[in-house]
Amino acid sequence: MPTILGLKIKIFADGADYESMIALYTQPHIKGFTTNPTLMRKAGITDYEAFGKKILVAIPDRPISLEVFADDFESMERQARIIASWGGQVNVKIPVTNTKGEFSGKLISRLSKDGIRLNITAILSLDQVKRVADALDPSASAIISVFAGRVADTGIDPVPLMSEALKVLKPHPNAELLWASPRELLNIFQADAIGTHIITVTSDVLKKLGTVGYDLEAYSLDTVKMFYNDAVASQFSI
Repeated sequence: MPTILGLKIKIFADGADYESMIALYTQPHIKGFTTNPTLMRKAGITDYEAFGKKILVAIPDRPISLEVFADDFESMERQARIIASWGGQVNVKIPVTNTKGEFSGKLISRLSKDGIRLNITAILSLDQVKRVADALDPSASAIISVFAGRVADTGIDPVPLMSEALKVLKPHPNAELLWASPRELLNIFQADAIGTHIITVTSDVLKKLGTVGYDLEAYSLDTVKMFYNDAVASQFSI
């Protein structure tokens, strides 16, 4: 049976709810945190800088990815350098392109050469992985976030893509491949099996960690009881 203790992959929590992040910080199996403007909006955050600095003070010893939100590369660079200055545990998230589809390669190159820890995000193809790898400074510390869950949403198995991405990143010893947007807990074990370095997981999936290794016969009985109890509570009759 699978166990969490047997995993080599690093689990990062994905979200922007402050209280949830602090609660997850107490869990030793959570090795870092990621967020993005969409998650921040859902969490009701209106002051980006205040939130970023607050969470970095509260979680000083684990990597936290915070994303730029400009669309032109000059403004992205200005934001990236400011965000990076907030703490040594920051990975600045740079989208692989802007909204015009223009590749962020030159920006990635400049920032990585200057020693800014990056998280290149919204990657969905192997070609994008290759272009990002070419743009990165060879010694740069960076996270390469491939949205494997979104790849799966299109009907394509993301495992072969992620396996190839690991090969592409081999010449970059400080670059880590991240499996983003997992859709189910099984994805953690799939990512671990091929050697993915990191997986970022939302709270709804993290809640399922308690079922890892659970006896399937017992789980079956739990399911039957759930159906029965809900039928009784609903006072169904025929």
